[in-house]
Amino acid sequence: MKSQIVLIVLLAIAVLVSGIGIVYTRHINQQLFVKLEKLQLERDNLEVEWELLQLEQSTLVTDFAVEEIAQRRLNMLTPDPEEVLYIMLNE
Repeated sequence: MKSQIVLIVLLAIAVLVSGIGIVYTRHINQQLFVKLEKLQLERDNLEVEWELLQLEQSTLVTDFAVEEIAQRRLNMLTPDPEEVLYIMLNE
């Protein structure tokens, strides 16, 4: 009789510990899922920003963009063809 009571108490404790473990595991799982969703959203935003930066970079390296920046920021002008001096190197 005493061994049956001990066995029932041990099984009850095991069930209680298992229940607490399940609740704890589900809580941790939910926290990690929320963190995963936030990180995926951040990743998506960074991908959009990266694509925009690549597009901006591709427009900045065109000849037209370089010439426009040179004229606007550096006050450079395109010389007249008569003012251009060509130097020929013979090897």
